[in-house]
Amino acid sequence: MSDFGDLRVSGELTVPAWELSEAFVRASGPGGQNVNKVSSAVQLTWQVEASSLPVEVKARFAKLFASRITNDGRIMVEASEHRSQPLNREAARKRLAHMILKASIRPKRRVATRPTAGSVRRRIASKKRRGEIKSLRGSVETDD
Repeated sequence: MSDFGDLRVSGELTVPAWELSEAFVRASGPGGQNVNKVSSAVQLTWQVEASSLPVEVKARFAKLFASRITNDGRIMVEASEHRSQPLNREAARKRLAHMILKASIRPKRRVATRPTAGSVRRRIASKKRRGEIKSLRGSVETDD
C-alpha cells in the first residue's frame, strides 16, 4: 500500500496532494450488512484549470474529457469496485493518473499526402464502369 501524497503520473508529471480532494461515500453492491455502515467508495475530485500541470496538458485533458468535467472545471473520479477504502482510494488515483497520462501524450501531426497517379486512374476507371452499369438500367423501349 502506498502513501496517499502526491499523485505521480509519469517521470516528469506529478499532481501535488493539495490539488486533490477525496470524499468517502457508501458504496452499492456486495458487502452484506457492512455496506450500510461503512463508507468505502471514494470520490476523488481534481480542479483541472487550477492545476499546476503544463498548459498544453491541461488543454488536451479538457478536450479529451470534456463530457466528464463539471461546469466549475472539476473532474470527479469515483471508485467503488473494492470492499475496502484504501483499495478504492488507490483505484481512483490510478484511474486519474491514467487519464492525465493519456492527455500528456502529444498527438502526431497528420502529414497530408497526395494519391498516386495509378490510384487516381483506377478510381476514375471504376467510377466510369459503375456509371455505364447504371446507364444500362434505363427503361426499355418496345415497338408496338
